Amino acid sequence: MELFGSSGIRGVALRYLTPELVLDIAKAAGTTWDADRVAVARDTRTTGELFVNAAASGLAAVGCDVDRLGVVPTPAVGNYCESAGVPCVLVTASHNPPEFNGIKLVGDDGVELSVDVLERIERRVLDDEYDHANWQTAGATTRIEGAVDEYVDQLIDAVDREAIADADLTVAVDPGHGAASVSSPRIYRKLGCEVLTVNATPDGHFPGRESEPVPENLEDLRRLVATTDADVGIAHDGDADRGVFVDENGEFVDGDTSFAAMADACLEPGDAVVSAVNVSQRLVDVCDANDADLELTPIGATNIITRTRELHEEGTNVPIAGEGNGGLFFPPYRLSRDGAYIGARFLELLAAADAPVSEAVAPYADYHFVRRNVEYADDDELDEMLSAARAYVETANAEPNTTDGYRLDYGDAWVLVRPSGTEPKIRIYAESADPDRAERLATDMYVAVESGR
Repeated sequence: MELFGSSGIRGVALRYLTPELVLDIAKAAGTTWDADRVAVARDTRTTGELFVNAAASGLAAVGCDVDRLGVVPTPAVGNYCESAGVPCVLVTASHNPPEFNGIKLVGDDGVELSVDVLERIERRVLDDEYDHANWQTAGATTRIEGAVDEYVDQLIDAVDREAIADADLTVAVDPGHGAASVSSPRIYRKLGCEVLTVNATPDGHFPGRESEPVPENLEDLRRLVATTDADVGIAHDGDADRGVFVDENGEFVDGDTSFAAMADACLEPGDAVVSAVNVSQRLVDVCDANDADLELTPIGATNIITRTRELHEEGTNVPIAGEGNGGLFFPPYRLSRDGAYIGARFLELLAAADAPVSEAVAPYADYHFVRRNVEYADDDELDEMLSAARAYVETANAEPNTTDGYRLDYGDAWVLVRPSGTEPKIRIYAESADPDRAERLATDMYVAVESGR
């Protein structure tokens, strides 16, 4: 796809992402959906209102009435779409810096659109084909109140509130000035937790920290947990579809570790887990231990959603899916990522374990991960370097997985090489319980790729 990537459209606001492009995407989506009503919503970014106005105009221009939800977290959009039976044009750039913005398209089932529907919408934009209304049939706009309240209430009902409340947990929450500022602190208080907050004022400039919830951006949360005797820290990205954790000592819990721990708590023999091709060995081990299948997709939420839907149609139970960046799906709840729900499920795990975070995740934490990048100058150099990687893979003592690049699995370790989808770089990942082996696997692949220059 030319416009839509693995998680919608994103770019620097008013450079790549313009009101004209948003208008066209909205017209194409409204035409493709053939819906009487469509919602629009946004996160806290400063350009959000500008692009929501463009989206609302585009939808009205093709005859759709518009429900304006205002600033809401992405999972609240999913809840509204599912309960009201309307799709949504969501203005968000998720975890990207404040100068970015983007578009996600959510169906009337509350789930991001599948690849085939996105391709149809994209084709309309590229071909400039829309079913325009006339002055008599243009859409009208309604402001919707209470979408966040309804989301909070349904999430509370979807988890074991009694068990969480009985655990008497103190939770430190860092929404990163994003859309979760209006929801997550309320959710955890309603779950019976004492709640502390940092960076919890909605502000599209993200003054307290960068939006992506990675260790280097979570110093405030780590300090808050360590100095207040909080039991756990929970952090989100800008649109609140990711949830990551800090343990009782203020130490960051790797997303692959928390993914494996939560998968181990809900898998049964015969189940399947869907994850991306850069999946951690931790999850591989958990699936093996539970006699569950592991399905790998190209990197990106859209691909995971599409494969999970296919498995559901085949009658396979998928209790959990996602990636090790905190973006997890619990399909029996909803096939969309929900940072606050991820956090609540982690609190259920802590309540059941009756142990601090560090002990609860310890069985899944003993792995060493290496990531390296190799820059290339142009497509010709990229092709040569990938050819060198392929030649190396063909001589390796492992069967390659070519879902997205080349992944070599050795049973207790793995290495992956793939071109980035967003930058002129080839990415190399390796993981093993043995740090030296992980480094060696990454280095050998790096040398092979460099030999293609």
